Amino acid sequence: MTQPPPPPPNQPPQGTPEDQPPQGTSGAPQDTPPQDTPPQGAFGAPEEPQDAPPQAGFGAPTPPPAAPQPPAAPAAPPAGPQLSKAPQAGYGYPGQPTPPPAGPPQAPGYGYPQAAQPAQPPQPPTGPGYGYPGQPGQPNAYGQQPAPATVPFGQQAPYGQQPGYGYPGQPGYPTQQAYPGYPGQPTVPMPSQPTGGGRKMNAQVAIIVAAVVAIALIIGGGIWYAGSGDDEGRTDTASTGGTTGGGGDEKGGSGGTGGTTSSGGTEKVPGDPASKVLFQIPSPAVAKDDTVIVSGSWLTEKAYVKSGVAEIVGYDPDKGTKLWTIKLPGPVCTASRKATADGKTAVVFQPKMPAKDSSAGCSEVAAIDLAAGKELWRKTVKSGDYPITFDNVTVGGNTVALGATEGGSAFDITTGKLLWSPKAADTCYDAGYGGGTKLVAVRKCGTYDARELHIQTIDPASGKVLSEYKMATGIEYASIVSTDPLVVAADVGDSAQDGSGVSDFFSIDNKTGKLLAKISAPGEQFAARCDGITEMEQCSGIAVGANRLYLPTEEHDGTGEYSRTNEILAFDLTTGKQTGQRADAGDGYTLFPLRTDGTNVIAYKGAPYDEGGQVVSIDGGTFKQTKLLQNPSTEAVRDAESRMLPEHSEIIYSQGHLYMASEYADDSSSSSGDKEYLALAFGTSG
Repeated sequence: MTQPPPPPPNQPPQGTPEDQPPQGTSGAPQDTPPQDTPPQGAFGAPEEPQDAPPQAGFGAPTPPPAAPQPPAAPAAPPAGPQLSKAPQAGYGYPGQPTPPPAGPPQAPGYGYPQAAQPAQPPQPPTGPGYGYPGQPGQPNAYGQQPAPATVPFGQQAPYGQQPGYGYPGQPGYPTQQAYPGYPGQPTVPMPSQPTGGGRKMNAQVAIIVAAVVAIALIIGGGIWYAGSGDDEGRTDTASTGGTTGGGGDEKGGSGGTGGTTSSGGTEKVPGDPASKVLFQIPSPAVAKDDTVIVSGSWLTEKAYVKSGVAEIVGYDPDKGTKLWTIKLPGPVCTASRKATADGKTAVVFQPKMPAKDSSAGCSEVAAIDLAAGKELWRKTVKSGDYPITFDNVTVGGNTVALGATEGGSAFDITTGKLLWSPKAADTCYDAGYGGGTKLVAVRKCGTYDARELHIQTIDPASGKVLSEYKMATGIEYASIVSTDPLVVAADVGDSAQDGSGVSDFFSIDNKTGKLLAKISAPGEQFAARCDGITEMEQCSGIAVGANRLYLPTEEHDGTGEYSRTNEILAFDLTTGKQTGQRADAGDGYTLFPLRTDGTNVIAYKGAPYDEGGQVVSIDGGTFKQTKLLQNPSTEAVRDAESRMLPEHSEIIYSQGHLYMASEYADDSSSSSGDKEYLALAFGTSG
């Protein structure tokens, strides 16, 4: 679990430091049948009539913020990416110091293994337990097991796009927000709670807990973000609960608005990119001073789907009317960023509504049919007599894979059949997985001060290891940015020093497990972020596709007075070198990659305070930008959009439709007087 989101721009931080974020909510949600009218609380009268008249706007307009003072220039700017002006350190403007990520210090010299890798400490032998063997080729590593009494639930298809780096995922390392001209507040990760009779809290978990308590930060009243994208369609696109960013090539959705198809991709360029507000979903009511996770958002041909408080709701993608509702016994903890081609995904949730500031344990998993709007099955996995608390979930192939400190578990997404689960005899465990068309496990062995991470591409049905790459001893955490092509992110030697969780990317051959290239991405120069502690797929500001890795630089001074800007750079996944391609955001704008579209890159473009945001397609060859969507610049719309910071929101773009959603619900509306929204929808007309 993680700390709640920081406050939105132009608002001071609220609350007081706490050891851990409140996780409960007040009362069970009320059962309400699907509604024929769109969610109320619109900001301004819609341009077209809706089924029901909109209610009051976003609130009183707020004056533009005072021009921020540029931060003092560093004594000696670090060597940076190939830019005419090296980006400055700091993730936002002005930059705030960020505490180092939770975890033990690591000795210097932890790098990717060289041709002659130092000898690794011998591993204790592993039995035929739940974990697949370290050597590929051994059949049925996980072993088939009977399904327990109770059990859970990817990459979406057509119309929508998987919420990129930001979807449904849990916040990770302490982060600072990078939104044009606004300072951000750091956030910290919260470790999962150990379960009853399961494995005892190990040194790794104890250290994380201690670190979290030590760096507990002020809780803001804003919105946090949701996970990130991934390979073959993993960034904010047709599926996944949220996130914007990291991801591979995602096929464009159907239902275009006319215009021409962008070169190298499937997204159509509208004749007029000007958008209007299609609908907005009010933030659900929660108890005073309470925060509830509402992680998960997906897009299908027929519905925009969003998690609420203990429910998952399908909305008409153009009108916002409720199409269907799936009730859950407790709040959602985390949701898969991936879905199957036919729209099946999975969520992890609590078995009941917890008391305020507490958790009932994230032990329930369910498979959801997004196309039909129904729950397929619900399961739990036990360690002894107690249910396992899951840290993450994804969908790879036709398999729902879940990671936990007790080890990994998997189910067939259609039937709910248990494919594998933890064994007491295992000395290594699957901390988490990356999904999509392939399934990749992050397998941990050894103690925290001599950790060994095995990046294993496995057969989704049997768990058999197909290939394996062993990272250098001492790298404590790793994130799966993409599974096809396979790209892993890690903070080697704790060198990022900015809370991003990323210092290097590793490009790995899926078939052989061979390292193709190591790409250095210093935290003070690049704005990519990954969790890696509990959410192995939660990365943001990253896109992968067409044998390229696309990264945004940190914001830095522009040419105008007080202006800030950044760029997106491309790296070759085979050589690890920059390709020389660069997309400039322009003075006052910031580029944030969401996903790839064929050979192109789809990016959200943050605008100055007096303009609306944009979505652009960056040509993979020329790097020329084509505007796909331009949001309104009215004050009410700008205010609402600015609260959905791209680094910390679930963002989905497909065929002229932009959906921005929060991953948390709190009572900030009542305390601040500002209208808060669960989700916003924008669309072009032609």
